[in-house]
Amino acid sequence: MTDRPIDLSSLPSYRQPRRGLFSARKFALMASVVAGLGLATYGFAPSGTPLDLFSTSAHAQVANDVSKVARPIGFADIVERVKPSVISVKVNIQEKVAKDDSADEDSPFQPGSPMERFFRRFGGENGIPGMPGGRGRGGRAVTGQGSGFFISADGYAVTNNHVVDGANKVEVTTDDGKTYSAKVIGTDQRTDLALIKVEGGSNFPFAKLADGKPRIGDWVLAVGNPFGLGGTVTAGIVSAVGRDIGNGPYDDFIQIDAPVNKGNSGGPAFDVDGNVVGVNTAIYSPSGGSVGIAFSIPASTVKSVIAQLKDSGSVSRGWIGVQIQPVTQDIADSLGMKKAEGALVAEPQANGPAAKAGIQSGDVITSVNGEPVKDARELARTIGGIAPGASVKLNVLQKGQERTIDLTLGKLPNTIEAKADTGGNDGGSPTRGADVPRLGMTVAPASSVAGAGKDGVVVTEVDPKSAAADRGFKEGDVILEVAGKSVTSAGDVREAINAAKADNKNSVLMRVKSGGQSRFVAVPLAKG
Repeated sequence: MTDRPIDLSSLPSYRQPRRGLFSARKFALMASVVAGLGLATYGFAPSGTPLDLFSTSAHAQVANDVSKVARPIGFADIVERVKPSVISVKVNIQEKVAKDDSADEDSPFQPGSPMERFFRRFGGENGIPGMPGGRGRGGRAVTGQGSGFFISADGYAVTNNHVVDGANKVEVTTDDGKTYSAKVIGTDQRTDLALIKVEGGSNFPFAKLADGKPRIGDWVLAVGNPFGLGGTVTAGIVSAVGRDIGNGPYDDFIQIDAPVNKGNSGGPAFDVDGNVVGVNTAIYSPSGGSVGIAFSIPASTVKSVIAQLKDSGSVSRGWIGVQIQPVTQDIADSLGMKKAEGALVAEPQANGPAAKAGIQSGDVITSVNGEPVKDARELARTIGGIAPGASVKLNVLQKGQERTIDLTLGKLPNTIEAKADTGGNDGGSPTRGADVPRLGMTVAPASSVAGAGKDGVVVTEVDPKSAAADRGFKEGDVILEVAGKSVTSAGDVREAINAAKADNKNSVLMRVKSGGQSRFVAVPLAKG
């Protein structure tokens, strides 16, 4: 149904306004504005005749002064130039019958996928502008709309992966209202980008991807198809850069406050030079509409991904085969590091490039090819941006010593191997375990707990008010190392803690396996 303006005069309760009163009020408002300039609209000459001040020298002086004031700069010239390159993307998707009756029917993404986690974190389908809505079990065809933009005259265009994912038909509508068929050339789920090819033209207006990075505070223009309203332009600024929204290890989003809504997905964010600085992909929206927080994929990421999609239809990323985590200040203190920088290796994957090169659990990777690594996300982005098969030089802090390690990158697998959950006891009777009073938990040898494996000690109980609870320990976690030493009993744990106390350490570093994944945890030591 089309919303139309309501004719108030047709309503029964409507009363025609009194012209004299309305006019007087309007005049009063106008007079108050002019009075702010130190003038009255009309006065009376000494003779009593009306005096038109707009023809006086005083008015001429005011008009001259006002003309010198700088006027706000608009975006009309920029919009006129870049708007023809933006397209509306319409897709038809054949829904599939869900295999798992317990699955969340509201989520449009595969369970466990990066975008499904973002969907849950930011409030359902309202967080993803451009989604066709929930995909139920009916096996019916649904349509969805998003946005995109041409990057070449021969019809190549960029949009979001989640806009065209699973589509069996793609149509685009250009700014002049023409409709064309398009085909998907390639998609990349990890960055949520897709490349499509519009058929039926060879001279499309196209946009240029920016070469530099935007600064916080720079103007941006978002152009797209919000709620199906094609050719909509909104303006704002770059609010932040390098945002991690929990979508995956390659998160490096630009945050903008230009209003972006459902249907804007895949549309460009332009700078004031008319270059695309980002591709709008997600919003934070508790209400379902724009609240001034939107996220764009940086142009630098778009360039590298789209080049590979155009060349081969897929993206290949470098891989060193390690599970990494950030270096917190507590972890840095435990390792004797001056700054909380670099990426901590929680566990190298068996037979991976890192393991073969000698990288071990507890190592901190501090630079790649001489470029410092700020944190774990930066390492993932840096390695992912290098082609498989390339040789890289890593600077590593290993057991307190600086090392340089050369290795050849592998290819990032498309899927991650499933690992058994070692946190349970397979229904066996629980083991009480021995108390570790300084940490507020009890542990038992892993070999004594069914399903926990042979290495380490299993956490059997955690005091909810303890330091262990504050650091996220829970029943079933397996502690493999304490202060760099393997442990197999509560006595080993206590001995390592006492040694750390004797060395005047404020915290002790533990390697913990939980749900098949390893991580390091710095646990503060109680005084006394």
